[in-house]
Amino acid sequence: MHSKQPNSIHQINKRIISCTKCQRLVKYIANVSRTRVKRFNHEKYWGKPLTGFGDTNARVLIIGLAPAAHGGNRTGRMFTGDSSGDWLARALFDSGFANMPTSQRIDDGLQLTDTYITASARCAPPDNKPTRAELDNCFPFLVKELEILQNVTVIICLGRIAFETCRKLLGMKDSKFSHGTKFTCGRYTVICSYHPSRQNTQTGRLSWNQWSSIFSSARDIITK
Repeated sequence: MHSKQPNSIHQINKRIISCTKCQRLVKYIANVSRTRVKRFNHEKYWGKPLTGFGDTNARVLIIGLAPAAHGGNRTGRMFTGDSSGDWLARALFDSGFANMPTSQRIDDGLQLTDTYITASARCAPPDNKPTRAELDNCFPFLVKELEILQNVTVIICLGRIAFETCRKLLGMKDSKFSHGTKFTCGRYTVICSYHPSRQNTQTGRLSWNQWSSIFSSARDIITK
């Protein structure tokens, strides 16, 4: 059993990385990776769809929006090398889900415990806005991940799009997004959070206390 589960993740990850269904996104991430930005001009960008990562025995699944153009699309790992990744890594470390409080490079030694991170869209979209068709193209990957991650009981949705993706994933009805709201759907507890984007964290829409409480709640639920 130990060898079967990672192998299944490996298989779905190979499919994700090789996906070229969304031509708008394929062209966009190729262009971003080629032109880069000044502060990362010396780096080689990943420039392909991104897989999830973390503990395949996780009880907590975190669903984000999409890779950042100069974050995950550059580093090759979700929530890595940008301010959102900084916020997520620190919260995961503080709540005992990660071995270090930063997420800067794919080879930085970050390891997650009891947590797996994925996203609604696997390619960085222009203006952080994937289309409905692009989200639909990515959706089967998330379905397969949840099938493989059989120990998941808590799902954290980072932002409204992640929440809508989760609603579709679980067939949830009559539930609305707001920060800190919890829903129960079968064996799963769904926790909603604002996304830790600069737009939210620098404007004060998402405070550090609001953010860290999400992960404290997840910890409390799985340790009851």
